[in-house]
Amino acid sequence: MLTALAPYPSSTFRPTSIRCANDRQALFNRIAPVYDNLNDLLSLGQHRIWKRMAVSWTGAKMGDRVLDVCCGSGDLAFLLSNNVSSNGKVIGLDFSKEQLMVASSRSFSKNCYKNIEWVQGDAVDLPFDDGWFDAITMGYGLRNVVDKRKAMQEILRVLKSGSTVSILDFNKSNELLTSSITEWMIDNVVVPVASVYGLSEDYKYLKSSIREFLTGKELEKLALEVGFSTARHYEIGGGLMGCLVAQH
Repeated sequence: MLTALAPYPSSTFRPTSIRCANDRQALFNRIAPVYDNLNDLLSLGQHRIWKRMAVSWTGAKMGDRVLDVCCGSGDLAFLLSNNVSSNGKVIGLDFSKEQLMVASSRSFSKNCYKNIEWVQGDAVDLPFDDGWFDAITMGYGLRNVVDKRKAMQEILRVLKSGSTVSILDFNKSNELLTSSITEWMIDNVVVPVASVYGLSEDYKYLKSSIREFLTGKELEKLALEVGFSTARHYEIGGGLMGCLVAQH
């Protein structure tokens, strides 16, 4: 079950309708049961390193109130939980109920994660008050959001002044070699492995979603345009992944 939001003042949260594209929401609902296994297989476990890097760039510390947008099965939220400790609070938000159920079931087995609340909601209409969070993360979510500008505006709105968001995702590179390697990996590794789980068609969306995504420079430009004071995109994982770090 998803945990309740009782520890917060009622004015902090407002109801929100989930307007994300139905097909994308359905896709993440379908892959939820095997999402973690596929991440480990497809990245050879490297995604855990990239996620730790993303969390470290937020500067989240003990006692902070933090948000993980598009939290999926909870990896970044769990890392944040360790950073903010028992006197801090983590909100994991996702539009996929099935992903949240997986995240919630994982947290029940680990006492140190009792400071996490799981919330079903929309990245382009965050149900939180202005300036509520000390740090925000987003892992492999912005690429799948229908309105990326609106999502960035919402992140800025709920982030405290002077605080940082860290957005991890595939890197859309202008380098022909890097982009060619990415497409080869999808065709020859990702889709074949996903097919073992009966999800080859679901994972074919990766190539088009990366092609339609923003480059690092474009992400920096978007962040500055919506009002962030600083923005820097780091290429990691040999240039296959990237992390946008922006400060309110």
